[in-house]
Amino acid sequence: MAQQGVGTAPGETEVLTGAAAYGDWSTDKPGLRRKITAADLPAPYATRSAANGPSVVRQPQGVKPKVPPGFSVEPFATGLSGPRLIRVAPNGDIFIAETYSGRVRVIHAADGAAKPEKLEVFAQGLDEPFGIAFYPPGPDPKWVYVADTNAILRFPYMNGDLSARGEPEVVVKGLPTGGHTTRDVIFSPDGSKMYVSVGSASNDADSLRGEATQEEGFIGSHPLGAAWGREENRADVLVFDPQGHAGRIFATGLRNCVGLAIHPQTKDLWCSTNERDGLGDDLPPDYMTRVKEGSFFGWPWYYIGAHQDPRHKGEREDLAEKVSVPDVLLQPHSAP
Repeated sequence: MAQQGVGTAPGETEVLTGAAAYGDWSTDKPGLRRKITAADLPAPYATRSAANGPSVVRQPQGVKPKVPPGFSVEPFATGLSGPRLIRVAPNGDIFIAETYSGRVRVIHAADGAAKPEKLEVFAQGLDEPFGIAFYPPGPDPKWVYVADTNAILRFPYMNGDLSARGEPEVVVKGLPTGGHTTRDVIFSPDGSKMYVSVGSASNDADSLRGEATQEEGFIGSHPLGAAWGREENRADVLVFDPQGHAGRIFATGLRNCVGLAIHPQTKDLWCSTNERDGLGDDLPPDYMTRVKEGSFFGWPWYYIGAHQDPRHKGEREDLAEKVSVPDVLLQPHSAP
């Protein structure tokens, strides 16, 4: 069913709920919102899972993304190689992770400019860089932190630097490799904590099936919902001090927390998560959520609360009532 939105911005008037909330990109448009709740979830395997990989096509002349009234879209910078993440420095420079080219680039542009004044390589020769953070928080950072797939590095930095002024220092080494390879990094507002997201090694931890009762010692000595074997220290958010010391697991059960953010008003840590595949086209939803210390979001045994993954039936039933329900559910397989 569709219902009229209340208190929405101009152009945002239609809210789809229930079964109608599920859809795909072909029906999306400015003003259309989809509200998916935990009560709307279909049963596992209600539809067959399908694969539909992306392909790159040349942009038709004169065609631009559709935007709400009052907004416009124009090309700003071109010639980048697979940009995956953008972070803005306190002085307004734009840092870009070109993950599969092993580079971080930086754009300098005057405030309000339609085109960059400079596009430079800040650092290269990196190992699948993704997350970028400035430390200490505030207007005058001294370091740029970069999350490689297996380590957290930091470069000495002053506002306005367009290339690294020194070799990187390894702050955290030995992050798990393989599987989901992107790592994000962000600091708490007071600068005392450094959060690092690490995705799972697999889709649904098939290597753990049937092993729960064999790991009682591990379960009793690790945080709620922590996995073991090739999934140890994965599908979670880790926390360190800014020097990379005092590391521990902050939250678990997040299959692939691709992006981290701090809410500007509440100062809560938020995460955007890619959920698992293979349960159907509309299951389970991806999500964005607040992440509190000690929280467990279900993976691999549960999803969106106490919904048990049938591939792990009968495993970790002690966790069923301890799963945090994410704040905002998104179209399944949208990969935010």
